[in-house]
Amino acid sequence: MGKASRAAFGEALLRIGATHERVVALDADLASSVQTRKFAEAYPERFFQLGIAEGNMIGVAAGLALSGMVPFAASFACFIIGRFEQIRMSVGYNNANVRLVGTHSGIGIGEDGYSQMGLEDLALMRSLPNMVVIQPADAVEAEKATEFLADYVGPAYLRLTRQSLEDLNDDDYEFEFGKGVMLREGADLALVATGGVVHNCLLAAEALSQEGLRVAVVNIHTLKPIDDELLRGLAAESPIMTVEDHGVVGGLGSAVVESLSEIKGARVRVHGVRSYGESGSGKELYAKHGLDAVGIASQARDFLNNDS
Repeated sequence: MGKASRAAFGEALLRIGATHERVVALDADLASSVQTRKFAEAYPERFFQLGIAEGNMIGVAAGLALSGMVPFAASFACFIIGRFEQIRMSVGYNNANVRLVGTHSGIGIGEDGYSQMGLEDLALMRSLPNMVVIQPADAVEAEKATEFLADYVGPAYLRLTRQSLEDLNDDDYEFEFGKGVMLREGADLALVATGGVVHNCLLAAEALSQEGLRVAVVNIHTLKPIDDELLRGLAAESPIMTVEDHGVVGGLGSAVVESLSEIKGARVRVHGVRSYGESGSGKELYAKHGLDAVGIASQARDFLNNDS
């Protein structure tokens, strides 16, 4: 087991602070949870504690960005999108160079329950015309994505996990913005996934291979802009099933369907969360919603058996 992508983000942000003097961090009373505390301790003059006032945090971040700074404003994903109007007007409309960081995303956070689960954040962030949306699949990718965002110019949303993630990449991994990553080849089905469920897709693909099925697995770390070329190549060869720890409306599945909407014969199943969250361990909730390896494999079989 590796580490949570939020922890990798915190470590990367600390390193970036030494080389990017315009990078600042903003917090809404959750520095320990969102992993910005080490940056705060190293660079107290570049850390802004706004208290339990996420809307104000977003407004201050926009002001700092428009003044030439590079702010990372972090909170739980559900609290970030709860201030969508401030994001839309202060960050989006002004094209402010703000990095919004949403941690504790999806049902994978476990026992904290629905009030703490970001299950609609990708849908809202993707709806903003100039908002980049990134979701790493492991700690290494989270660090590389954070480093990329330190130099990127424009509004961006980085979605991170509370729970630890299995390692998929080594330290030599290079983050390519807007490019999907082919983790496993296969011609019978392509599992196109993002974030914390990517590793489970690899396990499901391996299980299905024991049944004679050749299943590809693709990691989509950049949901916007999405890798249209890769998706259209996949659609020409096999059915596609998207997998995500997010609501089925507006997330990765919607992005893939939008990308393939004009491709004749494209076959897509969208698999994700279809209800509100609830309290329970992350493992139990992934099993209940079919986002563990067993559930993903079951959905894949059903899709292939009913695909015409």
